[in-house]
Amino acid sequence: MTDLLHLDPFLYGYFLDETLEHGERVGLALLYAAKNIEIRFSRRLLPETAFETEYATSAYSPSQGLNFCVENIMKLAEDFPEHKETLCKYVDELNFFKDKAKRLYSEPTEALDRAGAEWGGRWGGHSNPDYGRIVNYGTDYIRSIIDKNRDNHPDEAWFYRSCSYALDAMDIIGERYRLSALEKAENCESTDDKAFLERMAKAFETVPKKPAYDFTSAMCAFMLVFALDGSDSPGRFDQYMYPAYSKTENKEEITDLLDRLWEYFHDHRSWNLCISGSDENWNDETNELTFDILAMARKKGYNTPNLTCRIHKNTPDKLWDSIVDTLATGIGLPALYNDDVVCTALERIGILPKDSHDYCMNGCNQIDILGKSHMGLEDGEVLFTKCLEFALHNGVNAMNGEKVSLETGDPKTFETYERFERAFIDQLEYVTYNSCSSANTYQHLRGVFEPHPLRSCLIEGCLEKGRDYRNGGPLYNHGQVLAEGIADTGDSLYAVKKLVFDEKKYTMAQLVDALNANFEGYEQLHHDFKNCEKFGNDIEEVDRITAKVLNRFFTVLKRNNTYRGGVFTGGCSTYNRAADYGRRTAALPNGKLKGEPLLADSIAATPGRDTNGPTAQIKSVLRYNHTDACSGFVFQNKFEKRLFCSDKGKASFIALAKAFFAGGGQQYTVTVVSPEDLLKAKENPENYRNLIVRVGGYSEYFVNLDDALQDNVIERTFAGM
Repeated sequence: MTDLLHLDPFLYGYFLDETLEHGERVGLALLYAAKNIEIRFSRRLLPETAFETEYATSAYSPSQGLNFCVENIMKLAEDFPEHKETLCKYVDELNFFKDKAKRLYSEPTEALDRAGAEWGGRWGGHSNPDYGRIVNYGTDYIRSIIDKNRDNHPDEAWFYRSCSYALDAMDIIGERYRLSALEKAENCESTDDKAFLERMAKAFETVPKKPAYDFTSAMCAFMLVFALDGSDSPGRFDQYMYPAYSKTENKEEITDLLDRLWEYFHDHRSWNLCISGSDENWNDETNELTFDILAMARKKGYNTPNLTCRIHKNTPDKLWDSIVDTLATGIGLPALYNDDVVCTALERIGILPKDSHDYCMNGCNQIDILGKSHMGLEDGEVLFTKCLEFALHNGVNAMNGEKVSLETGDPKTFETYERFERAFIDQLEYVTYNSCSSANTYQHLRGVFEPHPLRSCLIEGCLEKGRDYRNGGPLYNHGQVLAEGIADTGDSLYAVKKLVFDEKKYTMAQLVDALNANFEGYEQLHHDFKNCEKFGNDIEEVDRITAKVLNRFFTVLKRNNTYRGGVFTGGCSTYNRAADYGRRTAALPNGKLKGEPLLADSIAATPGRDTNGPTAQIKSVLRYNHTDACSGFVFQNKFEKRLFCSDKGKASFIALAKAFFAGGGQQYTVTVVSPEDLLKAKENPENYRNLIVRVGGYSEYFVNLDDALQDNVIERTFAGM
């Protein structure tokens, strides 16, 4: 008979003593899992053991912490009937936790969610733990922090025990890797692999308990904790790995390790790795490892990890050249972030300069402080075009006729543009408040029912306060709600102002009737509204209106506190959801048809609507105040490959990017591709499996996108230089 410990050590450890605090039970689950889960190596022999069970009943994920799959537990009960009674009892308790969020979710917010106007808190997000704590200090050092602080928080003794279990679990896994590497080396036919496994076994004699002594031991320590934590976002990898890198004279060994790591990143769809940047005195932090990482990205040509490079006023020309050479490969990496803007934005919400300059990105492009924060990542989204739709239909979802939002008046009776704009702002504020409220409900539940003892060991503040990573433990606990459909909304508001109220060419009644008819029978009206001036072309009034409503959104966010203990902030990145948001939005005054998938996929123009060139696009985008955005504020351009094939073209791009950043731009991402390749890839995807484009905040293989999102990318205007 197979005992439950080996079938699911998480369940066994979690239910070992039901009188304990929930967080301590999670720590025990990790401890028993560490002793019993399978030890695995990647295909390039790096550690890849994750906290998950063979039967997919339980896992320790980056977004959810300890996660039990009730359906798979019930299947396990059927396959092993001798444990059915016990497992069914466990499921009853697990379902109680699972249903809490649903019972606390309000109907008004549920209605807005159904309509596609917003969501809040529906997933746990990414994070940037400080893996350098394990690499450069070791678990014994973290235990000393626990010993120093536990007596200051006697009521949280269970929390410290939970974190100690997580540290013990890492040490146990490290020792199991040491033994497994020795065993594997004995039976290895490849001389090179045998030597690598022996180096790994030697490294695990020291790490993770003690600091790494060279790049091999640092990589072993990093991979151990990174894989256990769910292969999320490495963060400022070139900074915390550099001390060990600098101790390693064998450059071939370093290149081999990075090669192995990039294969792991690709196999496991790992997320954001951040390089370079400045310290609080604006000293450049580029190092040799920075350049090695860019070289490996060029060599591999993968869309992962989601590489980000921090730029500032003292970024060396050599780094700019390496960045452009990497972008020229067509992988859409690295994304560029401007320290001058990001650090200012973070400091305005109370983050100290020494910490603001330690920012990095996680997931696609959300901003975090390495090993010091839980910044939401992300807590929710608000679809501006849906708020506009509500203003045009007095709170009704025009896609299905359901009343879901505020009554802001019959738009046919509006006599001034200001009255119409006020109705939109009221809708935007209402939807934004609901998104924040929903996010806080989930933050509360996660803080109580989804503790993260492993991450709590790797983020400053948690052990000092005696509070979990999810429950206000980190130094900074702000939130991030993203704005979507910005340009479509600005275009629509301007068109109404010009054609209805300024020129009086049409009435509001005619416009609303045309929208309800999806413009059928209103062809001239549709033509005029569709061809009205658009954001992204350096037209001051369009840009001013667009920036005004976005500024209002940011202002409303910062009036809302997070449950974790910060304030909400905002940004913009639609990832792969732009087309779906378009499908869920009715006809709009910018000429968009009901359900048409084309929608702005960044802070820039709606794809294809910028017709005056990249300089005009940049001028429009710079009319936003980018220091209001404390999350990623994605600006995307598409360039033809041929422009990156000459020194002149590369120099022109660098000049353009520098001008954008000097003007106050926060973020810049680039797709380098030929228009012919995009069209051919849509027709013959099998021949273009490696074609990569930028989607929202990350790079993706073009053929993996659905048709509507492919069209969205194709519609983006090519920027000339």
